[in-house]
Amino acid sequence: LHFLSHYFETMMQGGGMRPGIIVLREGTDTSQGKAQLVSNINACQAVADIVRSTLGPRGMDKLIFDGRKVTISNDGATIMKLLEIAHPAAKTLVDISMSQDAEVGDGTTSVVLIAGEILKVLKSFVEEGVHPQVIMRSVREAGKLAVEKVQELSVPFDLTTPEGEQMLIKTASTALNSKLISSHKDLFSPMIVEAVKCLNDAGSIDDMSSLVAIKKIPGGDVRQSFLVKGVAFKKTFSYAGFEQMTKKFTNPKVLLLNVELELKSEKENAEVRITDPEQYQSIVDAEWQVIYDKLDACVDCGANIVLSKLPIGDLATQYFADRGLFCAGRVEDSDLKRVGRATGGTVQTSTNGLFDGILGTCGVFEERQVGDERFNIFEECPMSLTSTIVLRGGSEQFIAESERSVHDALMVVKRSLKSAAVVAGGGAIEMEVSKFLKEHALTIEGKGQLIINSFAKALEVVPRQLCENAGFDSTDLLSALRRKHAQSEDGKWFGIEITEGGICDTFEAGVWEPSDNKCNSIAAATEAACVILSIDETVVNPKSQDPGAAGGMPAGNGQKPLSNMMGNAMDTANAAQGGSRSGNLGNGVSYMRGRGG
Repeated sequence: LHFLSHYFETMMQGGGMRPGIIVLREGTDTSQGKAQLVSNINACQAVADIVRSTLGPRGMDKLIFDGRKVTISNDGATIMKLLEIAHPAAKTLVDISMSQDAEVGDGTTSVVLIAGEILKVLKSFVEEGVHPQVIMRSVREAGKLAVEKVQELSVPFDLTTPEGEQMLIKTASTALNSKLISSHKDLFSPMIVEAVKCLNDAGSIDDMSSLVAIKKIPGGDVRQSFLVKGVAFKKTFSYAGFEQMTKKFTNPKVLLLNVELELKSEKENAEVRITDPEQYQSIVDAEWQVIYDKLDACVDCGANIVLSKLPIGDLATQYFADRGLFCAGRVEDSDLKRVGRATGGTVQTSTNGLFDGILGTCGVFEERQVGDERFNIFEECPMSLTSTIVLRGGSEQFIAESERSVHDALMVVKRSLKSAAVVAGGGAIEMEVSKFLKEHALTIEGKGQLIINSFAKALEVVPRQLCENAGFDSTDLLSALRRKHAQSEDGKWFGIEITEGGICDTFEAGVWEPSDNKCNSIAAATEAACVILSIDETVVNPKSQDPGAAGGMPAGNGQKPLSNMMGNAMDTANAAQGGSRSGNLGNGVSYMRGRGG
């Protein structure tokens, strides 16, 4: 006792109790245990609630203004990307939405909804003290069983038959159903299927993003959108003389260059010493001769059309126009590569040694007016790989959303071609998988039964949300769906009928989706839920107040950093010897501009 009283007396005299061990920097926010896990689940639910109303054909759009431009969209991945979510755990939902967009193209909203709903139904288990590892084990098992069931239920089809092509058109129409251009799917669906099938026949479907271009032209009606079986790009900046060029060719030869065809000014620090004024003229003549040699080489190789990634100047434009050629400079790299793939031409980085083998060709080339823009269009190309979809529309936001919609449909058709199997949409597949999981749960003992049962219930969020977004009573329709799926074998494809507000066989109605879409959605949502459940502590470091703190220890008490002191000492020593060898300039040396030395 005497020892303890002496210890506390010493502590009090020393200015109070000794502080605990500080591991993290001051201001660091840490939270752990059950409370922070529930907090993370709540954050994910809040994110899911934002995109909830955009699901399905009757989904609403979101208007997002980021301070510079306005975006109107109901595409889940676009909304998630523009929201700039700050919560560290909720960013997981953004990641799965982006991966779904990259992998399948469609289903970006439903994957977020399913993940949010899985976490919502599991929250009660967390609050009651069930260990997260027990929950995760059962969730993973349920996810695996669900994916296997979708693959088992999927209906394969043969792409070579007319029925197979109709199936592709229906999957494209289903993807466009929930988009802004859903009323024009009869125009866009065949267009999209045709573009993707050309790639599939040539075995280049994996390069779709670089071979199928989408060009946007404001103005006109959306029904004026068209597909070019070849390449189309907006007319580039042209110098005087382009009006005299030939604007239409049949079976032309196309030369693709990565060469600058204009007179270049000399570098600032270039120096030429002459002894006679007449020598100056010979230098000027030599410069002109260089450009003329390049132009002669382009004409002599037999090309009718010259395209270059770099500028083609006014001299070259007039030179080509006088000889009946068409030229365009500053062509975008992606467009130039597409022209190369379509015409069979090769991009050249020099005009020396041009021959027939590097030239491309096409059936028809034409510069055509589309709306307010002029387009260079290559059609009937020998390599029928590339396609260009030209979109028209009234407003900038409408065309931007149309582009996102067409991109999603292109990805869905690509995925359908790869998987060659479809399932019914409209919430039918989710209800059937939910029924299967509920039956499977009855064969399991222990906590796993309750968790798998909850997972099955979470899948019902898709048909429920489709009903709510269309303004129907979800309770009545879900009860009818459960009864139909449970009572008859023929009821496995029954889902929500959006137009009348009942239930119908969505497979018969032509609401088809690639089986990979649903497999990817369920697998990604399951994985995201497990990631959130596996977090037992969240640590948020404060932002550094000192911008230079990350780079090392700041120099205090008015002292210069060691490197500066060493540099200044070297400068002083070198300047005394008549020159400077460190990064700073010596005495009497002024700053000198120039690229060469």
